[in-house]
Amino acid sequence: MKLFTNKKQLQKEIRKFNNISFVPTMGALHKGHESIIRKSVKRSGKTLVSIFVNPKQFNNKRDLNTYPTNTNNDLKILKRLKVHYLYKPSYDDVYKFKTEKKIYLDRFSKELCGQFRKGHFKGVIDVVNRFLEIIKPKTILLGNKDFQQLYLIKKHIEKNKIKTKVFSCKTIRDKYFIAYSSRLNKLNYIEKIKLIKVIKFLKRYKKNLLSKKQAFNFNEIKKKIMSMGVKKVDYIKLIDLKTLKRPRTNKFNLFYAFYIGKVRLIDNF
Repeated sequence: MKLFTNKKQLQKEIRKFNNISFVPTMGALHKGHESIIRKSVKRSGKTLVSIFVNPKQFNNKRDLNTYPTNTNNDLKILKRLKVHYLYKPSYDDVYKFKTEKKIYLDRFSKELCGQFRKGHFKGVIDVVNRFLEIIKPKTILLGNKDFQQLYLIKKHIEKNKIKTKVFSCKTIRDKYFIAYSSRLNKLNYIEKIKLIKVIKFLKRYKKNLLSKKQAFNFNEIKKKIMSMGVKKVDYIKLIDLKTLKRPRTNKFNLFYAFYIGKVRLIDNF
């Protein structure tokens, strides 16, 4: 694996290839990242992983400053997975150039996390757009856990007629049905126990919705999960993934964002 911290050196290395498969990350790699990277490595071509904690997508300085990092472990994982290139740039390397494409934010950016994290998705699309212009990958692989982010990146790419293809990858979960996330590292033992109980309840609640045993009631769910230890609820919504609206059929995902302790957790299933 070759490590690059400078975009010009990286571009010089990869310009001879037209089959780069790109996996953007903020580090603190976990089994979810590993699954995406394995898919990339299995594809024909070269796999390039980025590690960059992007300040522009954080609307809370404390969240940025406490975001988990584990560079040594990340390097071990990437080498074990036989990644070809790692791009670990500085802030200036990413942001000190003028982009060719303008940021496009689909109206879905105002829903879900967009209602609670001002400027978050603009920061996400900005940095992804910059990576795409630096790397010019054939494909970009993204996880379904961050469905809203995945959708908005797709729309930006389509709107700007960028040639990179987007591949969505399934959410990887532990034995308690909790989606792997770097932020889980910030939870203590008691908080993890609370999360397990909440996820068990939400999974059962969705099952009851599907079997028509009960109707969706936000206040009821909020009251219940707060009694289980959730500190704050941003949203719990049912969304049809095709229409991005409240479902009229039994085909929907339950989306949530809530806090346990000081940690904000999101998922959809």
